[in-house]
Parts: sequence; C-alpha cells; structure tokens
Amino acid sequence: MSTSLPPPDATEVRVWVLHTPDELRKLRAGLGEMIADGQWHDGDALADVPERMILVASELATNAIRHSHPPTEVRLLRNDQHFVLDVTDHNPDTPPQPPDEVSELSAGGRGLQIAQRLSLDVGWYTTDEVKHVWASFPVSTN
Repeated sequence: MSTSLPPPDATEVRVWVLHTPDELRKLRAGLGEMIADGQWHDGDALADVPERMILVASELATNAIRHSHPPTEVRLLRNDQHFVLDVTDHNPDTPPQPPDEVSELSAGGRGLQIAQRLSLDVGWYTTDEVKHVWASFPVSTN
C-alpha cells in the first residue's frame, strides 16, 4: 500500500461521522440507502461494487475507530471514473499496516487486506492532525 492521494477531481458525495463502533450500522445503512434509492448516476453498471464498498467502508472505519480516538470520518467521493471511500483517524503518526502473510491467521488487521482485494486501489496520506486511508472503486463495470 502506497502513500498517495486519492484520485484528483473527486467531489464529495456524502460524509459519515462516527464516534463508536455502534455507529458503523449508520454507515452501512447510509451506503445501502444510496444504492437502494438509485442515487448513483443513471447508466452506472455497478455489478457487485456497492456491496464491496459497504464491506470496505465498514472494515476501514472499524480500523480507524479501534486504533484512534473519535471522531472517525468516512467520506464518499466521486469523479467520472471512480468512487472513493476516504476514512480518517486521529493517529497520523502510525502508518496503516496490513498484516504480513505469516500472521494471516492472527486476529485483527484484515481490514486493509480486504480493501486491497476488493477495490481498484488503496492508499494513504496524512495531514497535520489526521491520517487518511482511501480505497477506489469503478463507477461502471461495463
């Protein structure tokens, strides 16, 4: 996973602010509602992208809540080619660490592996106060 900014020119679609693990339901429900309400652009052939996005958002937000202090912010961004989930935590001095293959059976740390397997790209960067971990998904799977 590289230190990099998410795709440029992506605009914010929605933000969820989470303080506790119990609020992860709100995130999953919000993404699910956007899917059910057809809030994606007409003509988007998303296949299983929405379900993958919900899983990755939940995993990355869980990591942020577990390893930092509140609030965790999950932003859904979009440009013509990508949806981007951008998850922040207040631990900018600790880089995200996917578990190594040797300890794959250990508890925890699978959120980054899941994100890497289910998205197009995963990256991270920091600002003075927060760390951003992001994952991108195709707007259309045609």
